[in-house]
Amino acid sequence: MNDAAIPANIRALILDMDGVIWRDGTPIGDLPKIFERIRERGLKYVFATNNSTKTPEAYCQKLAALGVDAEPDQIVTSAMGVAFLIARHHPRGTKIFVVGENGIRAALENQGFEALSVEDAPQAETVVVSIDREVNFQKMVEATLLVRAGRPFYTTNTDRTFPTPRGEIPGSGSWLSVVASASGVEPLVAGKPFPYMMELALARLAVAKSDTLVVGDRLETDIAAGQAIGCPTALVLSGVSTREEARTWNPTMIAENLWDLVK
Repeated sequence: MNDAAIPANIRALILDMDGVIWRDGTPIGDLPKIFERIRERGLKYVFATNNSTKTPEAYCQKLAALGVDAEPDQIVTSAMGVAFLIARHHPRGTKIFVVGENGIRAALENQGFEALSVEDAPQAETVVVSIDREVNFQKMVEATLLVRAGRPFYTTNTDRTFPTPRGEIPGSGSWLSVVASASGVEPLVAGKPFPYMMELALARLAVAKSDTLVVGDRLETDIAAGQAIGCPTALVLSGVSTREEARTWNPTMIAENLWDLVK
């Protein structure tokens, strides 16, 4: 673990968003300058986020508003990861009760699944729980009853919090814990640190694992995911995890922020 510059062999970056690019929409550093430097270095990049709330198109719009150019095929989300995972086990047309936002509904529908409303929840053949800023008691009730009845149970990610300018607020894992506790069942997890999202990101980049640097602010998700698939990793200290915590994880390198990493 060291603070050295990016190794010369690195040809591509897999970048987390929350805590690396922004904190709840507030940019971390001069993003146009940072990505100009990334392009000058000839580095390809894909964004891979456990945040399932937005579609790739919506993330592109958010990035563009902050001066960063990206195409939808450069965005991989845990919503896409969970749709990819469910497609391995369930046929198109499967009815899914979703506790989540537009990003996950769009990803599931793009895979040919039917995302059900809370009113139609009893028809569900499987359940997905993720962050939902319109969560309510009835959604938790329906998800719990379905899981207790034996419906397969999935989640986008288990991040308990995500960073904002005011501090960390409840993430997917916080809401997920309600259903897991009430049902006694733990879900299958699609997001980081599990490999499904990273496999999608590597496929988009078409670069060898050894030449792809995974950059994130969370040791237990971003860094763990990179290590699990055999990529070098970089922890940035602009989000959640600290330098002291990194000692037991041994990322390839540490930087204060994305600019310090790529400059």
